[in-house]
Amino acid sequence: MAPNSLSVRLEESFTRNALRSYLAEFISTFIFVFAAVGSAMSSRKLMPDATSDPSSLLVVALANAFALSSAVYIAAGVSGGHVNPAVTFGLAVGGHVSIPTAMLYWISQMLGATMACLFLRVTTVGQHVPTHAIAEEMTGFGASVLEGVLTFALVYTVYAAGDPRRGPLGSIGPLAIGLIEGANVLAAGPFTGGSMNPASSFGSALVGGTFKNQAVYWVGPLIGGALAGLLYDNVVFPSQDTAISQVGV
Repeated sequence: MAPNSLSVRLEESFTRNALRSYLAEFISTFIFVFAAVGSAMSSRKLMPDATSDPSSLLVVALANAFALSSAVYIAAGVSGGHVNPAVTFGLAVGGHVSIPTAMLYWISQMLGATMACLFLRVTTVGQHVPTHAIAEEMTGFGASVLEGVLTFALVYTVYAAGDPRRGPLGSIGPLAIGLIEGANVLAAGPFTGGSMNPASSFGSALVGGTFKNQAVYWVGPLIGGALAGLLYDNVVFPSQDTAISQVGV
């Protein structure tokens, strides 16, 4: 990349609109993680044996679906509503977001997730903040692959929801993104927690005080997100002159 091009991209990452987008990502990620982690805490409070109760998994999956749909919808017109470093990474690999902007999105998302978990811990008077963990029978590699596949489905849906060739989707785009999130939690919750979101895993691990198997929730989702972006843009729906819309992503 030429020095002038890098300078322009850096300047674009600190415009007023760019700063607004970072704030929007912080707020939306806070809202999503607050609901996702909070629902897990609530289910454990009401059902002491929540880990073996199917209704607990359903509650968490629904909370993830509703919260992500809402978080994406309210930020879509400002930041694109990524709410997830893996989504940002997938869009950056596809050339839809510059690297400097993507890094600042990551910072905003991780801060939002951490503040949400910290808020939950403080307001619930020191209740344990649950962290994502892999099942005892699974290996780290298997868990990474599973998280990668889950995130592939999520980011592929994000690409489809923001593709202007499909016409204006309005609120349907965020709803589709939320639905695949909830479905994936139902499919993989007992095995990896169904994170698909490195920021959420990082925030809960930081506040919860354990980073065991944290790499699983970064390596898998980032690779899955990148593959989804490359496959959608270059194989399934290739187009030289169509950019993924920021509205509804």
